[in-house]
Amino acid sequence: MSDDFGYLNARIRCRRRELLHEGFFREALTLSFPELVKVLGETQYGADLTGDSLSDVDRAVRVHLDRTVTDLPRVVSGEAREAVSLLLMRKDLANVKTILRGKRIGRSTEEIMGSLGGGTLPRGFYSAMVETPDVASLAQVLSIPKHPLARALREASQAGEEPLVMETILDRAFYAAMRRRSRELDQPYLADFISFEIDALNLSTSLKLFSTELEGPFDQYFLPGGRLVEFALFQRLSTGEVAAMEELGDTDFARVAEVRDLPGLERGLGCVLLAKAKEGARDALGAGLAIDYIQRKEWEAGRIRLLARRAYYGLSSALVEQEVFCE
Repeated sequence: MSDDFGYLNARIRCRRRELLHEGFFREALTLSFPELVKVLGETQYGADLTGDSLSDVDRAVRVHLDRTVTDLPRVVSGEAREAVSLLLMRKDLANVKTILRGKRIGRSTEEIMGSLGGGTLPRGFYSAMVETPDVASLAQVLSIPKHPLARALREASQAGEEPLVMETILDRAFYAAMRRRSRELDQPYLADFISFEIDALNLSTSLKLFSTELEGPFDQYFLPGGRLVEFALFQRLSTGEVAAMEELGDTDFARVAEVRDLPGLERGLGCVLLAKAKEGARDALGAGLAIDYIQRKEWEAGRIRLLARRAYYGLSSALVEQEVFCE
């Protein structure tokens, strides 16, 4: 085992060669479900594909991610291990939000567990979280020293029942810890990407506030630590001045500068984050290459799941095409 970023990145470069090509997704957009399962079985996902049902596809994707992404901290030690663990903890955050949302709308344990994957936590933790009656109990399950979500959940459990307030508190505590530790690790690209991700979250939250007509004060929903999206812009977007998005036209968020609705914004932000992560491929002696690889693998997994559902339910390709490609 090594604490050298050079060693970690050498391992990642080998794994990058197995990323699915765009041609696979173009072909998959037109296939029936049995045809899609057959084609997927001929890729590196085939080793984990044990059946031909939709749940078998989901399981294969999850197991493949565990083997090619979730295991990255185990191949190195020291600061390289800590840096890549920080990146994977972002998936822990997404999973906790999925659990909270699923419990709120009454989804079954099986449905919630089927939508979780990646991160640093064993599935046993997630199973216990799904069974908890409230956020305070969930926070007790996740009492892992040094995990930024442990403190974040404790703070969120005291926030009341408003979902967006609770999620903002989770984000604020989590990303504050992420920013602090990335600086301590002297990983400038990692710190920069975290700030960029905070900007993206603030943009998404601002349009959620507008679309759900939640009232201020809006500073309780704003995440500090971004660089391009200041509170003044966030507040204008939150109150319905959506055209203010055009101010981002000369920034890395230019792709979403013309967007005026939340679904379009969130699709665009996914592509913007992919493009930003791609810059990390030049970070040969830091965490940047890991950021790029993790973003691309998670994007790949999401595309497979979406295309599998399109084929399984016989949906029109046009309905999902814009969700599957960044062009």
